[in-house]
Amino acid sequence: MPSHVGAADLVLPPPPVLAEGIALFLDMDGVLAPMAPTPDAVKPVARRTAVLKALERRLDGRVAIVSGRTLAEIDRIADGALSSASGVHGLERRRRDGSIERGAADAGVTRALDAFHAFAAERPGMIVEDKGVSAGLHYRLAADQAAAAETLARKLSDETGLALQPGHMVLELKTPGASKGTAVTAFMAEPPFRGATPVMLGDDVTDEDGFRAADALGGYGVLVGPERPTAARYRLDGVDDVLGWLESVAEA
Repeated sequence: MPSHVGAADLVLPPPPVLAEGIALFLDMDGVLAPMAPTPDAVKPVARRTAVLKALERRLDGRVAIVSGRTLAEIDRIADGALSSASGVHGLERRRRDGSIERGAADAGVTRALDAFHAFAAERPGMIVEDKGVSAGLHYRLAADQAAAAETLARKLSDETGLALQPGHMVLELKTPGASKGTAVTAFMAEPPFRGATPVMLGDDVTDEDGFRAADALGGYGVLVGPERPTAARYRLDGVDDVLGWLESVAEA
């Protein structure tokens, strides 16, 4: 198992610029795209699209976005740049050949959505997101409601058996059984990823499963953002640093 490090430990170095033999797994929000007030405020950006297309060519297709967003949202923001992607924390996965795997939605998702909508109706700024296999409650525009939102989400998780997935100013109740780690592992068992060294870039606790999966398969994680306890071995400061590093990999 990888050792966890934090701010009190040695500062994590930036990852090496390597292209030969690696496979890249990239989170979206906070990694490829800056955080925004609402989920749909994140738009395609020419620089991001260009570097993703360059990486897919340079790595012979060994690059995938692994995100909490749906596949449709991933494609919208990435402007359809990549063939391979996984959405909703591993519950959706599109292979390089275009075939898609989707988990069946747990019956509790409908109950969670109803409860989230009722909660949001009385609290301006709350945003409810229906991902089919999960329900999200965003409180970025209503930060004073964070504690109440977490209390509700934990209660619903206990009652329905849905997995509670906290993120950046969002609480998600999702169908259990998948994670970003299971997505990385599944990709690595298939061409063109099989036999490569997996490198996972992520910024929050939802990415730790991906870091651990990469480590278990002989690769490593790259934390994006401030130092914190993590299974990652390397770190980059933010989105601009990520895009710069990815450009260097594409040109290596």
